[in-house]
Amino acid sequence: MAQGRFVAYFRVSTAKQGQSGLGLAAQSAAVQAYLNGGDWKLLGQFTDVESGKAADNRPELAKAMELAKLTGSTLVIAKLDRLSRNAAFLMNLADAGVDFVAVDMPNANRLTVGIMALVAQQEREAISARTKAALAATKAKGTVLGGWRGGSKVESGLGCDAQSDAADRRAASLHSRLSEMQGRGLSLRAIAAELSGSEIQTARGGAWTAAAVQRVLARL
Repeated sequence: MAQGRFVAYFRVSTAKQGQSGLGLAAQSAAVQAYLNGGDWKLLGQFTDVESGKAADNRPELAKAMELAKLTGSTLVIAKLDRLSRNAAFLMNLADAGVDFVAVDMPNANRLTVGIMALVAQQEREAISARTKAALAATKAKGTVLGGWRGGSKVESGLGCDAQSDAADRRAASLHSRLSEMQGRGLSLRAIAAELSGSEIQTARGGAWTAAAVQRVLARL
């Protein structure tokens, strides 16, 4: 049973979800379940609609943190999940100077998100280093880098190692989302349907199938 003043923060992945409320209702219900009666007051609710091109642009989060700081409220984050891999987001949260609680990660606090931010940054740098090394190795073999110019994609695009590394990065970016869906007991076919419904494409831009999901899981 919660006590005190709170500011709620939600996020959805696409504009379509933001307009339809898909996913938002579940997050709102999760916050209400966390508050669960008691002597509390919700001072504001903020929602960011993210896209792949602007995932680090969260103006509503900035507003939520500002209100929480000004009013001495606790920031309630409905869904931290994959944001735990975003160093910039975590550092903002750690440096904001506001108390917060993540409904889906109740043990998270300023100290732990600071550590998570360092881990996320190291992971990002490691991926970048592996990518640069793979590209350098491909270039050293005489492969022309850049867009597809006809013929075999392996011959005229990245080498096999670079393609494999790109596939690993793609799988890593889906890790939290897939883990959450597996945690709900979804089958491979159900996971494929949910990914397709959220407008997330496969690495090749195609539709998700159970086999495609299995290939991604095999890389995790």
